[in-house]
Amino acid sequence: MFALWTWNGVDAGPAPTGVGDPEVLTLALPVGAGRAIEPVEVPATVVTPAELVEVSSDELAASGRAWRGLLTAAEDLSSASPPSLPIAAHAVPDAVGTSIVSAERAARVLRETQALGGELAGVLDATLRPYQVRGVGWLHETVAAYGGAVLADEMGLGKTVQTIGFLRGRAEGPQLVVCPTSLVGNWVHEIERFAPGLTAVTWRGGPVEAGAGTVLVTGYPTLRLHGAALTGRQWATVVFDEAQALKNPRTQVSKAARALTAEATVALTGTPVENHLDELFALLHLTVPRVFAHRTQFRRRFVRPIEEGSSAAAARLRAAVEPVVLGRKKIQVAAALPAKIHSDLLCDLTAEQERVYDAVLAEALDEGFGSGLQRQGRVLAALTHLKQVCNHPGLVTGELGELAGRSGKLDLCTDIVATNLDTGDPTLIFTQYRKTGELLVRHLADQFGVTAPFFHGGLDAEQRGEIVTRFQSPDGPPVLVLSLRAAGTGLTLTRAADVIHFDRWWNPAVEAQASDRAHRIGQTRTVTVTTLTSATTVEEHIAPMHTRKSALTDLSDAAGIAELARLDDDALVDILRRKREN
Repeated sequence: MFALWTWNGVDAGPAPTGVGDPEVLTLALPVGAGRAIEPVEVPATVVTPAELVEVSSDELAASGRAWRGLLTAAEDLSSASPPSLPIAAHAVPDAVGTSIVSAERAARVLRETQALGGELAGVLDATLRPYQVRGVGWLHETVAAYGGAVLADEMGLGKTVQTIGFLRGRAEGPQLVVCPTSLVGNWVHEIERFAPGLTAVTWRGGPVEAGAGTVLVTGYPTLRLHGAALTGRQWATVVFDEAQALKNPRTQVSKAARALTAEATVALTGTPVENHLDELFALLHLTVPRVFAHRTQFRRRFVRPIEEGSSAAAARLRAAVEPVVLGRKKIQVAAALPAKIHSDLLCDLTAEQERVYDAVLAEALDEGFGSGLQRQGRVLAALTHLKQVCNHPGLVTGELGELAGRSGKLDLCTDIVATNLDTGDPTLIFTQYRKTGELLVRHLADQFGVTAPFFHGGLDAEQRGEIVTRFQSPDGPPVLVLSLRAAGTGLTLTRAADVIHFDRWWNPAVEAQASDRAHRIGQTRTVTVTTLTSATTVEEHIAPMHTRKSALTDLSDAAGIAELARLDDDALVDILRRKREN
């Protein structure tokens, strides 16, 4: 990204208009009577490389023209000698305000990022945005220098695909990804989707068979219980996703994580600090123990003075972690983002969900589907029960005591909401089932002490209006649960920029309409839309209907059921049964 700003000869002027996104940046500029160089907040316009190239040279100062020349002149990019960049072109100060990025480094980052983008285009089935290519390059150079790194981009910026690009470049040895159990299937799916040159293997214990080009994917509970089998080999790379799970170094899973031997250790998290700075130290000690080796020293130098209100200590901490932690927010790369980011996550079933799912289907098969209108009703009943199992097995069994740990989808949704609560991002959660909505409200209260309103068809107009008004207020509830049908049209909920679809609807237009409650006029941020799909289930049959031409794509839910009912028993069961081979 590039920042355009103006200078009136004395100080910074207004930001350019008509291109890019407005942002206030800290730059090193001459200030005061003595014209000393100091960090100053400057109104700027942030643009992508493509946007900068389109700006007329007449509208750019020398620094802008220099960068524009680097972007458009291939001979400059391949030149071994550093380009001539005015100081204003790289005047980004470090955290403590004692130095700025050098011209040589700034130009080298550009050259290497453009070169890496070309390389990745040849090996990944994905088109990475410039900031994502930079993320892959940053991982490579940081790991080369320090042996590890923490990628802490905000949720929705593509940490997974950046990490897969990094793994693709280290395929000379076996690699390991450890993540929440509910995300194991999603990691395998994404690696197969984006990096066909890698082989993704789910590991749930037992013999470890991993060689060059193989990425073993396992969950944190498996690491805790069977981690000894993973410690006896040298891994080329170990990645810890949702690494805040390791924030307490005294837990068994954290000890198992530290026992792994790897040439490179990478932690992925949107919230490197959830409650206190000791959690940050735990991640730094895990990934770059050569740099952050002593907790006592870390507490004495940073934690205690920061707790006492020292801004200097806070700046020192930022300077200390800057080389090994990269955390970008959506607003910082907004010009490179679409108005909506779609994130489709596959959630693994728990053992209880698998057992209940198979039992529900077996019972439906024993009763038979019948014919005519009776068949359509029985197909709908079976489908409803199976989809409810995907949401939470207790919705079918009636066992609704302890909710956590029994549904991969609920656990993953909980992780997303936890991140949004930490970052202060209000969230909308859509479900098509009244019971699921009530379960979500109760679970959010149990887990976070959050009172989430539930917008559903059983409310009158006054109650609905009150919920919307309260949510839209600056101090409104952090989470709003909504019925997909009741809230699919007509509402404006622009305080939220994160939308979660907890279960899948036959018709993608219905989901899109619901997402647009947040993505409409008045929304000033990029909206992240996350859909949760239970892997190996009927939901995996629904998901492709949203991306390909299908007989059911444009039909209502009722018409979709009718279409299913017209299938013979073998074809119908093939859609409903779990695909264990996944």
